Amino acid sequence: MAGRSKAARQAAEAEAGEFGKRVKQLRAERGWSLQDLANACGVSRSMLSQIERNEANPTLAVTLKIARAFGVPLADLVATPGVTSSVEVIRADDRAYHYRSDTHCQIRTLSPLHLEKDVEFYEVRLQPGASLRSSAHYKGTREFLTVQKGRIRVESGGDTEELGLGDSASYRADVAHAITNVGTGDAVVFLVDIYRQA
Repeated sequence: MAGRSKAARQAAEAEAGEFGKRVKQLRAERGWSLQDLANACGVSRSMLSQIERNEANPTLAVTLKIARAFGVPLADLVATPGVTSSVEVIRADDRAYHYRSDTHCQIRTLSPLHLEKDVEFYEVRLQPGASLRSSAHYKGTREFLTVQKGRIRVESGGDTEELGLGDSASYRADVAHAITNVGTGDAVVFLVDIYRQA
């Protein structure tokens, strides 16, 4: 039991040490003195100094004040390196990422759903003869497509091109556009949408 308590204490000290380093790093990045940070967050200069030197373990209220002063989420400030992975995985069988799924067309998003983004990444599967038709997106939007399997036809406005295995194309997506499987077997394409407000 004593050994477990010691291990727990050591883990807590390590976390506190990482927190202090993170505060010091953010302060240095902004070119702030300890007094600047104290003025911004309402925590005394001496307390901040103790936190940075790993001599004080701040309360949640103090931690929140420091995070707000830096303008960062609390989770970013207290995250311990190595505890959570920086690699975000989307599993092939995760139905939450299946944007559309019917007998003719399957679309799976390969981008994290929680991000606000101006780039979206998709895997599109089309049965022979099936089409994915889209109305115009925001002005300035372009699509980039690579054929992983099969043969497809790309339409953008009045322009048309056929693509085979390994071919790539980019085209306007702020006009009516379509991807059609013109081959005899299934087609698989990877599609990137880049939204630009013109």
